[in-house]
Amino acid sequence: MIVLLDNGHGALINNKYQTPGKRKDWKEKGIIYEGEFNRAIVNGIIELLTFYKIPYVNIAPEYRDVTLRTRVNRANKYPKNKSFYLSVHSNAGGGNGSEMYTSPGDTKSDKIATIFGQEFQKEFPNRRLRKDLSDGDLDKERRFFVLTKTRMPAVLTENFFMDNFEEFRDLLNTKSGREKVINYHVSAIIRVKVEVFNEIAPLNFKD
Repeated sequence: MIVLLDNGHGALINNKYQTPGKRKDWKEKGIIYEGEFNRAIVNGIIELLTFYKIPYVNIAPEYRDVTLRTRVNRANKYPKNKSFYLSVHSNAGGGNGSEMYTSPGDTKSDKIATIFGQEFQKEFPNRRLRKDLSDGDLDKERRFFVLTKTRMPAVLTENFFMDNFEEFRDLLNTKSGREKVINYHVSAIIRVKVEVFNEIAPLNFKD
């Protein structure tokens, strides 16, 4: 199994943010750039996947905002039956909690997203998982470009809300909060390795 990691949006180059919007300035209380957060989470995932010897590819390692088409084209070079695509984001719009997204329809992505949702709930038992149970699983389904144009199963996680001050203060902008986000992603990846791709778990992994 190869994990294709996509840190959404651009980052900071010479202290200039590369993606219009996708930030929240809380003035004297701090500022969050979604692209910086996404990269911090993906970098943490990479560190642990390296430790567990799980193959991965960083689809967009650049700090510039790599286009969605480029991200998908890079991903589609990998075998569709031996990889899955994971896009990491943080949300905005005045809500709270986290979400797992897949493309519409009953696909292998649904099982993967359910595992991610379950691991989120283990890591954050007192936080809201925003579900859509209408089709029998917990993921939400949207026709996001990276979910519909990739050849392999694909999941997009939205990790809390940048414009919710409590979630910004206690989770998104803290080392401990980010570590918990990283941990649930990695625990989910290891379950996907075993339960979806039928591979053995890393010998050094303790659930």
